[in-house]
Amino acid sequence: MTEKQIKDAELQIIEKQRVVDYDIKEFTLEILVSKYNHGLENDENEIFVPTYQRNFVWSPERQSKFIESILLGLPVPYIFTADIEDGRLEIVDGSQRIRTLDAFLNNHLKLTDLELLDKLNGMAFKDLPAGRQRKIKNSTIRMITLSDKSDDDIRFLLFERINTGSDLLKDMEKRRGIFGGKFLDFVRECAEHPLFVKHTTFTPNIKKRGEPEELILRFFAYSDEYQSFTSGVNDFLNRYTVKRNKTLEKTRLKSEFERMLQFVDKHLPNGFKRKEDSAKTPRTRFEAISVGINLALRQNSNIKSPSFSFLNTVSFEGEVTGGSHNSPNRVRSRIEFVRDKLLRTK
Repeated sequence: MTEKQIKDAELQIIEKQRVVDYDIKEFTLEILVSKYNHGLENDENEIFVPTYQRNFVWSPERQSKFIESILLGLPVPYIFTADIEDGRLEIVDGSQRIRTLDAFLNNHLKLTDLELLDKLNGMAFKDLPAGRQRKIKNSTIRMITLSDKSDDDIRFLLFERINTGSDLLKDMEKRRGIFGGKFLDFVRECAEHPLFVKHTTFTPNIKKRGEPEELILRFFAYSDEYQSFTSGVNDFLNRYTVKRNKTLEKTRLKSEFERMLQFVDKHLPNGFKRKEDSAKTPRTRFEAISVGINLALRQNSNIKSPSFSFLNTVSFEGEVTGGSHNSPNRVRSRIEFVRDKLLRTK
């Protein structure tokens, strides 16, 4: 390692560092659950679950394991929150744990499938002796809270880097929390478009994690700016989201999205899927077809009797499969492959 390399590495660390202002709090489980529960019905609770994390996905078995860890006195992961303008704390990571505690302390959860504490299987909180109930309520859990002095980039980094044993958030879930606004509201509307629903397929879990919105965001971002995409697909999509939150251009975007879907509905029986019974819609295939069609229609809105036989060729399969599928060259190649095939239609 040369002296210059070491110096450059140090300069990069300094350049990329952000000021992270945070506080460490410690709450008893009783107080934590109270802060989550009080005002919950009116969405005025002090510690709240943001809209992008509304789904409660932990199974009773997983919830029970978490409660077992607390009963055994095992270390549990910190809860991460962010202070917002009105003084409320938005849960960044830990919503499943807080909701599990709420369910248990309020007798909505019966413990199940425990191995170390198997004699508790079938019991709810109310079934425990009063002394044990008090000990549980007085157990503590720590929370790291980012102050409102930390910018959006810091919060997004926190979303990306947290690995506390809970389900990691997918890219679109992070985006909803950090960059939520009128553009992502519009993207969610597009995900409910009847023709989009008709021509895509998602497993329940993938759908819950925001995959339909992810595909639609990529459609708009690549359609408008794929030629300026140079590296880092998430950064590219985030920048586009911020831009569209400021200047939505809803009429144009909606018109192009619907025109593309109508074209697919008319000419592609299987839509964006490989086969009629495909269990999911691959991102690369969706990007190639949807953006390629949109770019072609921008140049020629009256494409007649297009042939999509190229979708069954080795050449197309090579465009949408294989490694490095998010590299700028691969993205550009698969989009322009479809665009150029359609523009050659007689």
